[in-house]
Amino acid sequence: MTLPERQLANAIRALAMDAVQAANSGHPGMPMGMADVATVLYSDYLKFDPADPKWVDRDRFVLSAGHGSMLAYATLHLAGYARPTIDDIRNFRQLHSPCAGHPENFELEGVETTTGPLGQGLATAVGMAIAERHLNAIYGDDLVDHRTWVVAGDGCLMEGINHEAIGLAGHLQLGRMIVLWDDNKITIDGSTDLSTSEDIAARYAATGWHVESCDGHDPADIRRAIEAALADPRPSLIACRTIIGFGAPNKQGTSATHGAPLGAEEIAAARNELGWTAEPFDIPADVASAWAGFGEKGKALHAEWNDRLASSEKRKEFSARLSGNVVPGDAFKAYLDGLVAEPPKVATRKASENTLSALTADIAALVGGSADLTGSNNTKTSSTKPLTKDDYSGRYIYYGIREFGMAAAMNGMALHGGVVPYGGTFLVFADYCRAAIRLSALQQQRIVYVMTHDSIGLGEDGPTHQPIEHLQSLRAMPNLLVMRPADAVETAECWALALAQQDRPSLLALTRQNLRPLRHDVTENLCAKGGYRLRAASAARKVVLVATGSEVSLAMDIADKLEAAGHGADVVSMVSTELFDEQDAAYQANILPSDVLTVSIEAGTTFGWERYTGRDGLRFGIDSFGASAPIDDLYAHFGLTVDAITPQILAKLGH
Repeated sequence: MTLPERQLANAIRALAMDAVQAANSGHPGMPMGMADVATVLYSDYLKFDPADPKWVDRDRFVLSAGHGSMLAYATLHLAGYARPTIDDIRNFRQLHSPCAGHPENFELEGVETTTGPLGQGLATAVGMAIAERHLNAIYGDDLVDHRTWVVAGDGCLMEGINHEAIGLAGHLQLGRMIVLWDDNKITIDGSTDLSTSEDIAARYAATGWHVESCDGHDPADIRRAIEAALADPRPSLIACRTIIGFGAPNKQGTSATHGAPLGAEEIAAARNELGWTAEPFDIPADVASAWAGFGEKGKALHAEWNDRLASSEKRKEFSARLSGNVVPGDAFKAYLDGLVAEPPKVATRKASENTLSALTADIAALVGGSADLTGSNNTKTSSTKPLTKDDYSGRYIYYGIREFGMAAAMNGMALHGGVVPYGGTFLVFADYCRAAIRLSALQQQRIVYVMTHDSIGLGEDGPTHQPIEHLQSLRAMPNLLVMRPADAVETAECWALALAQQDRPSLLALTRQNLRPLRHDVTENLCAKGGYRLRAASAARKVVLVATGSEVSLAMDIADKLEAAGHGADVVSMVSTELFDEQDAAYQANILPSDVLTVSIEAGTTFGWERYTGRDGLRFGIDSFGASAPIDDLYAHFGLTVDAITPQILAKLGH
């Protein structure tokens, strides 16, 4: 007997009500409202194999409205995924349960991306859709032919990143992306009339999207809208008019169902309203069987795909590409040898471009871009032709002035697999990207942020563009590898390290101004230690100068002055405090001994450097905003010169 679809959807509603009530915390309204849409999606459209959540050619499903996480947990459980189990769902929002308050990709394999900060899920999905089209252009429909589905709420569409994301998706005509908008007209504060009156459908249409609407509680109308979206070559928005908390007779359609348990009395009334007689966390056998059948279709499609892969001439290349293993090759080695033969005096942004020229020749998976600063970030190479709506095989994306959207899209590309994304902007605009960088780190994704113009060294553009607090604030972010190289060799080493990271993003802070060569050997990647002794004291060591990036050259010159005065001085290039902190205690003590004066030099805030200098050390930097002037005038004004710093060190030594 075929069960009514409403009964299958009610299984989602029941699990959502019960889990939120048991946790005494959560958001039951959205899962209850979108249950009918999710049931139609899983039954007829979503391509997935619950036995292999990482099947490369599965459809990607992104719950951008992450507060409604029980929609994801309920559907994954009902569709036959190994996790979450019903006990996992019973422990919703509890310590060590994979059913966290918001979906986390590292907790459950069926969760494609960590969502919760509204808007980022949809923006991340844009990156997934880009990766799908890119790989399809290279490997064809037989190996790559899937869609990206997004469930988004009013908040996702209000957030500023939505503007960036849909503009990019529309421009690239990502027709394999379909957004199901939970159009329930309710936010936490109440009716959306309180805060917005825009025509969302018109906004999407204006950016090149196809727009449909449907009754989100009528399966036939939902199917009609989805079929129309599938038939259109543009990305699609489907406005699913729903009732938040559908089935809760006294609270549905109100903000009372949004972010709080319904309460025992209302749940009992909802069970009666929905005709759901099963006990909490109990799914009737016929309902469970019907849901399990949805996954069987995907298993058959997966088996057919496996056969195509096995017979494909591109099987070996495709499997290697999707493995995620990227290793610099001959072009990179030749470039390193050239740095030793002819050490260049270049800005580290230019050194990065030169490194990328070798790496992009070696590694086809590298897909780059810039937020309208290609000529300044130096992120494009001869190997990376543009990725466009007419040619998705390209490897360079012109993101436009969309820093946040770029960062979120790179998260999506990395999560999709088969692509190692990198993208550029000015370091000061890391503030625009920050929420997405944080999700890169939280999700343990390999993404390379190329952040140039990293200090007052950028000169005349002034304090709006000169980073001060940025390096230290980014270093404070867990699982983000921040690297600030001092010359071309260090820049190349930092790129090699960034690509070697399998479980964290990297951020390269690069100069606008030219820097003289300091390293003349490449036999060992010294930057892998985070901080290393670039120069050892000649006289008896009295001082250790710890510097980063452009200030390492300054430290070398100060060391000359100190040595001339009879005070031995080491110079430590602190490329990455994260990597240095990961070294063993003996190594750290050798590089930063406790019996000498330790001095830090960085053209940014001095905040945090006391970790290495101690309270009795000296810290040279900038604890105010910058200024507009030529570079040499700025360094003199802020006291970052040999003549300004050396006397203070000598005074501290009692000279």
